[in-house]
Amino acid sequence: MDILIKRFGKTDKKKKRICLITNALCPIKDPFQGTKEDQIITIGEQMVQHGMGMESIVVRGQLSENANKRVMDENDLLLNIFSKTTCAKLVHVESPISLFGALRTRNISPVTIFRGDLEISSKMKIKVWVYKKTSEEKFPTLKKYSDKAPATDKFATHEVKVDYEYKNVEGPSRVVPPEERIKGYRYGPQVVPIAPSEWDAVKFKPEKSVKLLGFTDASNIMRHYYMKDANVFIADPGNTRAVLAVSALARAMKEKNKVAIVRCVWRNGQGNVVVGVLTPNVSEKENIPDSLYFNVLPFAEDVREFQFPSFNNLPASCQPNEQQQEAADNLVKMLDLAPPGKEEALQPDFTPNPLLERFYRHLELKSKHPDTAVPPLDETLKKITEPDPELLSQNKSVIDAFRRIFELKEKPKLKKSNRRFLRENPSGSNKEEGYNDISAQLLNSIENTSAVKVEKIGDLTPVQDFEAMMSRRDGPEWVGKAIKDLKNKIFDMVEDSHEGDNYSKALECLVALRKGCILEQEPKHFNDFLHHLSNFCREKDLDSFCEFLASKKLTLISNAEAIDSEVSDAEARSFLVKLEPKTEDLSG
Repeated sequence: MDILIKRFGKTDKKKKRICLITNALCPIKDPFQGTKEDQIITIGEQMVQHGMGMESIVVRGQLSENANKRVMDENDLLLNIFSKTTCAKLVHVESPISLFGALRTRNISPVTIFRGDLEISSKMKIKVWVYKKTSEEKFPTLKKYSDKAPATDKFATHEVKVDYEYKNVEGPSRVVPPEERIKGYRYGPQVVPIAPSEWDAVKFKPEKSVKLLGFTDASNIMRHYYMKDANVFIADPGNTRAVLAVSALARAMKEKNKVAIVRCVWRNGQGNVVVGVLTPNVSEKENIPDSLYFNVLPFAEDVREFQFPSFNNLPASCQPNEQQQEAADNLVKMLDLAPPGKEEALQPDFTPNPLLERFYRHLELKSKHPDTAVPPLDETLKKITEPDPELLSQNKSVIDAFRRIFELKEKPKLKKSNRRFLRENPSGSNKEEGYNDISAQLLNSIENTSAVKVEKIGDLTPVQDFEAMMSRRDGPEWVGKAIKDLKNKIFDMVEDSHEGDNYSKALECLVALRKGCILEQEPKHFNDFLHHLSNFCREKDLDSFCEFLASKKLTLISNAEAIDSEVSDAEARSFLVKLEPKTEDLSG
């Protein structure tokens, strides 16, 4: 402390920093006057007076039998006094990686993003301050550097400044000044000019506020709903009534297992409104008041609903047996970074960002030696980015068991259609002989699908054309067009058939349509079409095609295969396109 005071004198707070690295296992001698606690308090008061920061990092690996627990507890108590009376931080680490992360932490002075009222109702408002709780550490931006300055100029900044000039098309030699410019926006082939005053007139300008919309059960807000960085709501410092109000609200929410939904506008005229959730944070320390954590929730436009088919619909040959399932479970348990009874590996608070650490090390090296090559990866960063050799060696039997039970093979690279899910047979019909024959033919047609962009379904290869159109992603209309065209093609095949010569080809198209509707989650299209096709055949006296479909056990798409289907599994199995006896009108 004396060295820092004499060297730097009076500087801004927290410019002077002391880092204490110790195992805290050695005894401390008694002072000549007072107690050890009195000494710590005196030192802490001087640190506060001179604006000093302190970090106490206690490094303890596996304790030996000679370790004195009484001395260790006493030292921990003394270090805790520093953390309570000053701005010191106490960290316990057990590995070199955690020590490295604890040393390289960077403290950022917090700045409020909102100071105002938390409006519970029109008659109840709480004064709160909002700080950022977490913030993403972004990769540093690299600026352009100019080497045009003379080598003798010691004051050259080497900065690159970019200036833009706007010139008239009709007179390229004339520069258009800023007051004569206006932004234009393309609308088809035209450019529509919109003045800044017109933008301001129609722009949404909400007022600064934080309003409570309501409460809901904590189970209704999933962790993966959170967006962006987290903030913290604290009561207005020094406002006793606000502190009590926030504490009462947080404790009541925790007791009832509730969270609050709030609408936030951090500043006047903010372009967007934020809707988020407040989660109670009840403090365990007497000198730290209760607070609320805030996380941004997504709007409907931000949610992406990806629905995937269930693994239960796969055939039995693709389902794991008990031994395979047990081997997979053991492999996953082996990779646990926080096993019971052991310290968590790679703790987020003490693990440095390997990308940033690598960048800054290389930057420091290049500043000293500009022509040096990129050095190899540091051993400390290897332990963060690469698998732990000790963990792999200890669990070699688990890895070998997994390799032995599962057949591992290299996956070939497919240059054509990658819609592999179409290969699987629908649930409840993969054991039928006739269906398997058609599925095998369909599998071959999928693998041979051309990469050429097909725009219509032809007569020679309708299934291949259908698959190619379904695979197109250069526009949203191709899926609907493929389904519609294949329906019309099936109708033409059935109607133009002579003594059933087109029935097999029509059935092949039906199978392809069924699989495509399952994949694209359009079960209603197929189910309605199958009903319509059945009625069409009965009206046109094509009973033989209905009997042909019934023999092949073609069913509707059930809700077990597609979530959006309104047909139950039992209804799908019971639906067989059979010809009902046609009753003749004998009244005439």
